[in-house]
Amino acid sequence: MSLLKAATAVRENAYAPYSRFKVGAALRSTAGNIYVGANVENVAYPEGTCAEAGAIAAMCAGGEYQIAELLVISDSPMPVTPCGGCRQKIAEFAGPDVVVTMINLEGKTSVVTVADLLPGSFSAAHMANVNDA
Repeated sequence: MSLLKAATAVRENAYAPYSRFKVGAALRSTAGNIYVGANVENVAYPEGTCAEAGAIAAMCAGGEYQIAELLVISDSPMPVTPCGGCRQKIAEFAGPDVVVTMINLEGKTSVVTVADLLPGSFSAAHMANVNDA
């Protein structure tokens, strides 16, 4: 199954009764497996979860920790970019050259790398001296 088909299908399962803004995400792990996530809203808005975070959680639950590629789809006039928190989550599990594709339901597409999506990301390298003390 393609990432586009997987993300499009899971987007339909999004729980978005408040915003009606459904988002689907699909990622391929470096082992070649596809994991999906859909946004899940909560009446207390900050308690919702993003589609990208759901796909990453599914990957980790499957025992994998490296993203090879990611696709996000939404019903938006322009392709929706991951929020700041999801950009950091993506960077935790994907190298800077990993491709992130954002697409809307009409097929308008934007393709960037993780480095383009989150320049200057905070990484484990910043923590190198923490355990040396």
